[in-house]
Amino acid sequence: MPTALRWILYPIVVIFGLAAIALAIMAVVLSLAYPNLPSLEILTDYRPKIPLRVYTADGYLIGEFGEERRAVVNIQDVPEIMKQAILAAEDERFYQHGGVDTLGILRALYANLISGGKRQGASTITQQVAKNFFLSSEKTYTRKLYEALLAFKIEHNLSKDQIFELYINQIFLGQRAYGFGAAAQTYFGKPLADLTIAEAAMLAGLPKAPSSDNPIAKPKRARVRQQYVLRRMNELGFITDEQYQSALNQALVIKRDSNETPIHAEYVSEMARQIAAERFPEDVYTRGLRVFTTILKDDQEAAYSSLRKGVLDYDRRHGYRGAEAYVDLGGIKSEQDEALEELLQDINDAEDLHPAIVLQADSKAVRAYRRGGEIVTLKGDALKFAARMLDDKAPANKRIRRGAIIRVQNDDKDDWRITQLPEAEAAFLAADPRDGAIRALVGGFDFNRNKFNHATQAWRQPGSSFKPFIYSAALEKGFSPASIVNDEPITFPATVTGSQAWEPKNYDGKYEGPMRIRRALARSKNMVSIRLLQASGVRFVQDYVTRFGFDAEKHPPYLTMALGAGSVTPWQLVAGYAIFANGGYRVRPYIVSQIQDDRKQVLAQAAPTTAGDERLRAIDPRNAFLMDSLMRDVTIYGTGARASATLKRRDLAGKTGTTNDHVDAWFCGYQQTVVGCSWIGFDQPRNMGKGETGGSAALPAWIGYMAKVLRDVPESFQPMPDGLVSLAVPDRGKGPALELFYKENAPAEIEPVQAADESILPVD
Repeated sequence: MPTALRWILYPIVVIFGLAAIALAIMAVVLSLAYPNLPSLEILTDYRPKIPLRVYTADGYLIGEFGEERRAVVNIQDVPEIMKQAILAAEDERFYQHGGVDTLGILRALYANLISGGKRQGASTITQQVAKNFFLSSEKTYTRKLYEALLAFKIEHNLSKDQIFELYINQIFLGQRAYGFGAAAQTYFGKPLADLTIAEAAMLAGLPKAPSSDNPIAKPKRARVRQQYVLRRMNELGFITDEQYQSALNQALVIKRDSNETPIHAEYVSEMARQIAAERFPEDVYTRGLRVFTTILKDDQEAAYSSLRKGVLDYDRRHGYRGAEAYVDLGGIKSEQDEALEELLQDINDAEDLHPAIVLQADSKAVRAYRRGGEIVTLKGDALKFAARMLDDKAPANKRIRRGAIIRVQNDDKDDWRITQLPEAEAAFLAADPRDGAIRALVGGFDFNRNKFNHATQAWRQPGSSFKPFIYSAALEKGFSPASIVNDEPITFPATVTGSQAWEPKNYDGKYEGPMRIRRALARSKNMVSIRLLQASGVRFVQDYVTRFGFDAEKHPPYLTMALGAGSVTPWQLVAGYAIFANGGYRVRPYIVSQIQDDRKQVLAQAAPTTAGDERLRAIDPRNAFLMDSLMRDVTIYGTGARASATLKRRDLAGKTGTTNDHVDAWFCGYQQTVVGCSWIGFDQPRNMGKGETGGSAALPAWIGYMAKVLRDVPESFQPMPDGLVSLAVPDRGKGPALELFYKENAPAEIEPVQAADESILPVD
């Protein structure tokens, strides 16, 4: 053999020999390792950790709880543009390779050699499925070998679409979102089917660095990755040049609060979560439980918007308090400086009350930077609310100047105006009086700021909103709506009260002398309520109010009970007023109707009590009818007259409530189909301001809610029960008027009423 040929053949033989040895070793490794690969049962019987989800009674999602946010989708329900974006970003040859992309590996090796380090990977979608389900994230050759082997096994046992579906549902995409369905809701608040090309590309770019480079944590890095995905989609022919440019130019609206759901029912969701966790403590956040509440979407949104408007209107009546905080703008170089966005990063929106950094300010105009890069210019009417804090004489720690943090809001004309976060809190609760199902519940102005549920947890003095229960007790003691009680000042010495002398007053400081209790309730006369309680017996009334669900120990047997000096929650008041609304039956409010597992099998079902069952009777039906009549007068010509005047209907009944020193304001009332209670006050009790009564501060939210939920509900009135008689009685110079009496208490003859010194003058 010629020497030259020998020098050519020997290296070739050596190379082939080494290759044969390597292949033999690889075959041995494969023969030993492949049988020991884990079972694919976890893939073929895929059971992800599905969070607890909370729904309205009409099927709308209002809350989600769990370590992992998931929205499992079938591959056929994934829009084509989403699939294409993922393939462009992660594995363009997914449908061509057998689990490991040899061309991709060679391309990555070449790129790494010329760049001098490990800078480009070549993991396929199948390999990522193998890693996510079976392996750790350590970067070793052993782990990569097992990943490749598992990829071959997966490809051998599952179809391409099955593998793709597993990837789409399992991959982590930041902000506790697992899978693209959950990510679409987390970042954009919409399902996959509604994503634009730009949004799909943004999501497809997340798997590379989901925790650090998502659009909430690092919006600019996420944007760079999105642009890369769009470019690859264009190069691969998935989108046209025109679509590419349009997607690049689309401004994405990212959900800043990843806990946000389209319906404002955070307090309801938390209540449902607690109920589910108490019933199923072991795996409540991973087994896909579905909790259905009793609230209705439209009712809940009506309650939320009405409460919010009521609190903001109250807040504006009491003036602007000044800048929320200040930031240092010394290093800011322009109005679009990236540092401005970072300064706003830890300041949350409060729904439509957006934080903004003041860049320039004087008495005529304010320029402010709003999150996302928008520059807001405020002039004229937009500055009126905050005008005194633009003056040079304003306190330095409150004045609106460069660096101040303010809040801006869109008004009805879509113009920006200065506003502020209110300090007052509020609650609104509505229920169906026929079975106690809660139709709407708002426990505070902003759940993200204050998670204390004022609808169920706040024990407050009810003030005059408690008077109907005093009057109801008096009816049981023989009084009638026509009974005459003296509305004159009264004084109780220390020997009677047991502590110090007490001189109660009417809230308006006016006294009318002897008057019918019908008018007394409508005008909310404190002196009449006190005398009624005294005549009925405080011990009797203390026991009587427990029929409505109130705790006796929360209402000590003193005459102050007549003015609502005890303690109640809005939840209790709604339950109590429901008894008047349904004809005298005690129904128990409830907010969870059903709990299902992930296969929609019912695990727990509510068993509500229903009005009409005589075993649930709390008060005489005649009592309920008379109280309904008395409280309708409150809404027609009494302290709550604004209700009937605004809603233009006469089947509304209720009572205002204002506590001593204007600390709490209430309105509780109903129409036959719905009972609602509105409260406003401060967490740390303090005077709400002159004139802030139940009729001015709390009633507007109740009216706002009822205006929406009663829009298509016809007027209806309770039928008069047996055992009542109607008689003509004198009415202080206005001629005889018809009034109702219990049949057994009806007077045989009614004489004209004369003014007298007695505290109480029942006509019967």
